[in-house]
This record gives sequence, structure tokens and C-alpha cells, in this order.
Amino acid sequence: MCAMTTLVAVGACYVDLILSVDHYPNEDEKLRASRLTRRRGGNCPNTVEVLEQLIHIKEKQQEEKKENDFESLSPVLVTVLPARSSPAVQFVRDSFGARVDLTHCLYREDFHEPASSYIISSQRTSSRTIVNYNELPEMTHDEFNALIDRLDVKHSGGGMWFHFEGRIPDVNLQNIKSLRNSLPAATISVEVEKPGRLGLQELAAEADVVFYAKGWAQNAGYTEPKAFLHAQAPLTPKAKVIFCTWGEHGASALELPSQSYVSCPTYKKEGASVVDTIGAGDTFIAGILYALNFHGSSKSESWTLERSLGFATELAGRKVIQEGFGGLGEQMAGKL
Repeated sequence: MCAMTTLVAVGACYVDLILSVDHYPNEDEKLRASRLTRRRGGNCPNTVEVLEQLIHIKEKQQEEKKENDFESLSPVLVTVLPARSSPAVQFVRDSFGARVDLTHCLYREDFHEPASSYIISSQRTSSRTIVNYNELPEMTHDEFNALIDRLDVKHSGGGMWFHFEGRIPDVNLQNIKSLRNSLPAATISVEVEKPGRLGLQELAAEADVVFYAKGWAQNAGYTEPKAFLHAQAPLTPKAKVIFCTWGEHGASALELPSQSYVSCPTYKKEGASVVDTIGAGDTFIAGILYALNFHGSSKSESWTLERSLGFATELAGRKVIQEGFGGLGEQMAGKL
């Protein structure tokens, strides 16, 4: 018998156009790119893409072992897209496997251009500069409530996990509060990433799991993750665990209310160099969501918080030494 948890990821979906260049251009400089890549992006879509790979490998392993009782995860992406007939929508659909449920996406039939990111990736510094463009009207609280009504009927027999990208904080705060009333047993996680974006701290205060980014911590005046996470603990009264990624210095986690702190260095492969950092944080989140859903503390004593953190850090480390997200699940198969 399969115990199925539905994980609903709520966030923007972008079509990324990535220009790889030797160095970031100066103003008014003419520069030739060495490569142009077009791919589907967005924080939650990236996370779901990687998570789907891990789920696929895990389910294959369980089937091969002929396990009668096993757990699985059903990813649902909730995002705003242009008209159903637009080429961009077909491109987005083709970017996911069959396990990702896209039936709850919101379509803006009066718009034909997707949200887009124009990314300049510097080979010299292994950094990227991103310019976003998005004319699609954001999801409203009423639209989210209608989604919850449908999901509650469809998935009433299993667990629920909602993961929110840290955007439109005022709407998502209403959404989270609605979830607390309509689905009180659901687990809620949020990303707190963009420095200076008002309302993200309020989202963190309502979540069970919080993912902070280095940029947010540094903007708040912190130079290392341990002090930052301990400072966030009283500001996240509902959280069971909070995480902070710190780029090339790895990631850290603080378990609450025990205040147990763990950290993990960046995964490094001998002879490999950084190739593509786009989506590294999203990949880390996929690793943690996998670990907590398949091997949470109530399910597997061997999967400590430290092990979960190490798994997600290695997954993100493997991502940055390759282009895109393909094959990451296979690379981690021996550690699932």
C-alpha cells in the first residue's frame, strides 16, 4: 500500500534565456556570447523538476525491493501562465515529466508572453546577472482558495505539504492563514530570499519550515549563518526547522525548539569546476523536501537533520558543476 503525500509548490514560472559570456559587459560595451540557452526556470518549477527525479528513482528502488508499504510524493505546481494555446505553455509542459501535476495552473488567456528572465552568465566569475520581465497578473487570494477547495476533494486521503516561493507576500500571507484554517494538518514551507522585499519575515513567522538565502542574511547584517539562524528562531515561532544556504560555504540548519545547530560544507568533486549556478538554491530545497518527506525524523532514525542537510548540499553541489538539472536524481541514487 502506498501512502501518498501531495506537495503543492506555489510560485512563478519563467522562460529563461541565458547568454554565456567571458565576462560581464561594461556599459555600452559590445560583447559576443559563447552560448545561448533557452530553458524553463522559476524557483518552484526548478525545485519540482529536481524533486520529480528523486521521486522517480526512489519509487523504482521501492518497486525493485518489492516493498508492500512505501511512501511517495505527488508534486503539484501552481503557477500563472499565459494563454493555453501559446507556444510558451507547451514549452513549459514539455519541461516536466508525467509525475508533475500541472492541472491547477492558472492561465491568463489575454496574454501570450510568458514571464521571462534574461540571464548573463559570466564564465570569468561564475556569477550571473538576471533581468526579469513579467506582465502576467499575479494569482489572487480568491483564486488560491478555489484551488484549495479542489485539492481538498481530490487529495483528502493523504498528507499535504505547501511550499511557497517568497513573492507577493501580502497575498501569500492570506493564503497561508487560509490553509491553517482549512487544512490544519498541512505542512507549510516558505523561501525567504530577496533582500529588502517587504512581508517575507511575516511569511516566515507562519511557516513550519523556512529556507533563508545568504543574501537575505547579509542584508540583515550577518556575516555567517549560525548567528543569523539563532537570531531568526524567536521570529519563526511555528517553525520546526530553519535553513540557510551560504553559497560556496555550504548550508546550515537550526532545529526548533531544541536550538540544535548543524552545518555542512559545499560538496566538491575532484577535477570539477563551477559551470552553472542558476537554480542551485532551488536544487537544495528539492533535496530537503525529499529528505523531510521520505525520511523525516518520525520515519527514519538514520536520517538525522545532519544527514538531510548533507544530502541536499551534495545535490546542489552536483548541480553547479553541470548545465541545467538533468540526471541529478541518477547521480544521487545510491543515497536515497
